[in-house]
Amino acid sequence: MAYRRTENVIRRLAARHDAILAAAAALAAEAGINAVQIAPVAQRSGIAAGTVYRYFPSKTELIAALVASMSEREIGAMRRAADAAPGPLSALAAALTTFAAHALGSRRLAFALIAEPVDADTEKARQPYRVALCAEIGKRLAAAMSGGYVPDQDVKVAAPALVGALAEGLVGPLAPETSDAARRRDAVQALTLFALRAVGVADARARGLVVQTALPAKAS
Repeated sequence: MAYRRTENVIRRLAARHDAILAAAAALAAEAGINAVQIAPVAQRSGIAAGTVYRYFPSKTELIAALVASMSEREIGAMRRAADAAPGPLSALAAALTTFAAHALGSRRLAFALIAEPVDADTEKARQPYRVALCAEIGKRLAAAMSGGYVPDQDVKVAAPALVGALAEGLVGPLAPETSDAARRRDAVQALTLFALRAVGVADARARGLVVQTALPAKAS
């Protein structure tokens, strides 16, 4: 007779899985993606290293799972903000603002997920996050373009360009200091305005959108 896992066992396994990923995220937020190793994650989570290996047989698989989890969370937040906006252009502004605000709300983690220098295997594991960001921003840009709110352009070029510009402006080595809420708010608004101008939104309208778009609570 085949063994069937009980609901309690399934919940316990899921709780361990989540605890491992939470420990990995905490380490990445404190010390960068290169700090995400099996032994320190095991110590941080209070779970034996052998058990962590059963969930994630290698550091690369652990990082890939962490990236997938964080991507789902961040893209979900962007999507909810955009879907709640009154129109395609407002939706684009909301997606950009949400990405920027979340990045500055946890700047070290954002740097770890998108810009920290890493080895080839880690870079490959991290790549899906950039792909998801480009897809979500590209989707909003395409909708605004279809509605005639922005000029026709190649979304496959524009979306990665926006992601790159935002990442560099938010968490790159030359990004301005944003240690307090007022500076974070100013940086989010400045970068959203830059992005809207970059895709062809007239300056007055772009400024109006930035003023009207509420910053997520994480940005304050």
